[in-house]
Amino acid sequence: MASLSQSVPAPAARKLVTNRNGLLEEYFYFAMSLLFATIVVTGFSRTVNQNLFHPAIPRPFLLWVHGAAFSGWVAFYIFQSALVRSRNVKLHRKLGWIGAGLGAVMVPLGLTTAVIMNRFDAVELHQPFPAFLSIPFYDMLAFGTMFSLAIAWRRKPELHRRLLFLATCCLLDAPFGRSDFIFNHDLYFVCLDIVALLGVVRDLIVNRSVHAVYRYALPLMIVGQAFTVYLWRGSPAWWLRATQTITS
Repeated sequence: MASLSQSVPAPAARKLVTNRNGLLEEYFYFAMSLLFATIVVTGFSRTVNQNLFHPAIPRPFLLWVHGAAFSGWVAFYIFQSALVRSRNVKLHRKLGWIGAGLGAVMVPLGLTTAVIMNRFDAVELHQPFPAFLSIPFYDMLAFGTMFSLAIAWRRKPELHRRLLFLATCCLLDAPFGRSDFIFNHDLYFVCLDIVALLGVVRDLIVNRSVHAVYRYALPLMIVGQAFTVYLWRGSPAWWLRATQTITS
């Protein structure tokens, strides 16, 4: 088979590669925002009707607020990514404070909702899962850390956009977990990490190197995920005591 250099003149070959990399560089994060929305809609469509819209036992109203806030985050991420791609950076920065406020609310809202729903499952559904609190607690810790760093480094676009990308990835275990096969085999974090690794692939193709955000954050994420799954599946006595105290 003829090589690219043989079949296409060298200047044309370089232009072709540059154009492809340019598309990946310009549209990667916007494309990922659409992928986030697809994952969220696909995952929650499995359970939202029976657990929220038409449940046998009405859920706490806070769950509606939680769903609206987290859905709003995904929608806002898409909108902000679209503004960057349309070169409307000035408006992107002005509206960024709305996202900062929303993200700041999401962390305590997520923690509170997790505790209330854990109590609801135990009291109303007679399905106590106190050890499972490690999952939403870790999600909020990981999201909150990435989000806070992204806001602190908002003047450094290369750091800012990667941190917000990873922060949103940290929320994907919930929609991935709506699939019984993924949830029952503890693969929701694996699926989340695969999406996050797309950022690494993008960097390798476009920049020929992996950005420091990924080199430091991804290993820490994986260690945190492993410990979180241990707390849930292993259910050590100290963690059960702590969660029972929190939900009592």
